[in-house]
Amino acid sequence: MTRLAVVIVLALVYLAGPTAQEGPGDSRSKGFDQVLDQYVRDGLVYYRALRQERARLDQFVASLAGASIDSATRAEQIAFWLNAYNALVLRTVIDHYPIPLRAANYPAHSIRQIPGAFDQVRHRVAGQTVTLDQIEQTVLAGFGDPRVFLALGRGALGSARLRSEVFTAELLETQLADAAAECATRAACLSIDPANALVNVSSVFSWRSQDFITAYANRAPAAFASRSPIERAVLGFVEPKLLTTEKEFLAKNSFKMAFKPFDWSLNDLTGRGGR
Repeated sequence: MTRLAVVIVLALVYLAGPTAQEGPGDSRSKGFDQVLDQYVRDGLVYYRALRQERARLDQFVASLAGASIDSATRAEQIAFWLNAYNALVLRTVIDHYPIPLRAANYPAHSIRQIPGAFDQVRHRVAGQTVTLDQIEQTVLAGFGDPRVFLALGRGALGSARLRSEVFTAELLETQLADAAAECATRAACLSIDPANALVNVSSVFSWRSQDFITAYANRAPAAFASRSPIERAVLGFVEPKLLTTEKEFLAKNSFKMAFKPFDWSLNDLTGRGGR
């Protein structure tokens, strides 16, 4: 093959877009992956720097509007919607950063200080016009895997730890398993207090109670059969991930379970040793 022919072939491959091994969102999400890698540390975000250097995030969000995912695999679709949600939360925050205080019932600078951030502001994603709540409660809920609710970075300390990488179809199962396992080790998601016979769990479980009940209530050990469906679901979800001493405490079945108030404080790294 002549050098000219090689150049032509390579050009055609480049213009053809993603390879057969790439999912429909893989090339599109590379810029967002760079954003997460650069501006997210242990779930916290350099919002001030991201606001000043927002071009890649804006480009990714703009690309979501015309994305076509109807023929994508289930894993590709879940990864796409998780990335879309997390990117839209980041852009919502930086569009208003630093967030002024408006509502006394939420922390200062919280994303909840932005009017309608979750239930009113609409976004164009994959040919649809959706709110963040609709992505969570309708689109993601439709996949029947409640682990996705623990993978959403809601712009808050009470949410899941925002990853420094995008979700991908190839890594999705590992990434969701990691998010589920982290719940058992993060006080924002689960805390066990043997001294007071108390188990505190994230409000996310109560918000999405039917999803967790459907998937996990029947996985709880038989010792918890007398507990409510949502309590059995929580126990079925977290029990396999606990330490032996924690399992032994729960096995006595003499504890009270409570859903802790969600911490809507902004997951902002600025001012915490960040930029």
